[in-house]
Amino acid sequence: MFFLADMLNKKLHLPEAEEALPGREKPLRTASRHRVSRRPLKGPYPEGTESVVFAMGDFHAAERLFWPLEGVWVTVAGFCGGMTPNPTYQEVGTGLTGHAQAVLVVFDPAIVSLADLLKLFWETHNPTQGMRQGGDIGTLYRSGIYPRGSAQHRLALVSRDAYQAALHGAGLGAVTTEIAPEAAFYFAEAEHQQYLAGNRSGGVGLAGTGVAFPHPTGA
Repeated sequence: MFFLADMLNKKLHLPEAEEALPGREKPLRTASRHRVSRRPLKGPYPEGTESVVFAMGDFHAAERLFWPLEGVWVTVAGFCGGMTPNPTYQEVGTGLTGHAQAVLVVFDPAIVSLADLLKLFWETHNPTQGMRQGGDIGTLYRSGIYPRGSAQHRLALVSRDAYQAALHGAGLGAVTTEIAPEAAFYFAEAEHQQYLAGNRSGGVGLAGTGVAFPHPTGA
């Protein structure tokens, strides 16, 4: 009984550096192209595109929300926010790498803005649940935004505060979303890329709070 409680506790708390799994130097083998768009997962990405990383629970379900959007060039399932270099799916699942399941979104800001992507992010999951998302429990399912660059970081913070105010007005709790700029992103294995494109009945749905995201001033 103590063993089970200890394992659950570890999954609900990020590991200390000395507890983290060692990982590996070489990246994992993954798919070369997006299963839906057939675009290269690792680029080169078109000039003028930007990238941002979102964590919002199960990355299979999260990725599917972004790839149909006009202006999104490619999406990638992977891991972000942890300490273990090049972790495997199984290693992340132990809670001993510190990573969240995440989605890299490469987008054309002339077609779809970061504010639009943030609106989708905030409205389609519950950012108040800490180390879980619905029935998925553990640090790997935490909510997170991993911006690329200072402008993205500022907008992520502004959007968080705007959505927190909206949640407060609806009588809901505090946002627990992690916002960590320039965190390393690691590609997940090939079988996890665009998983729901070939396994339509196997997805785990995400559920938002029902509170609309108000576009913050300056977005």
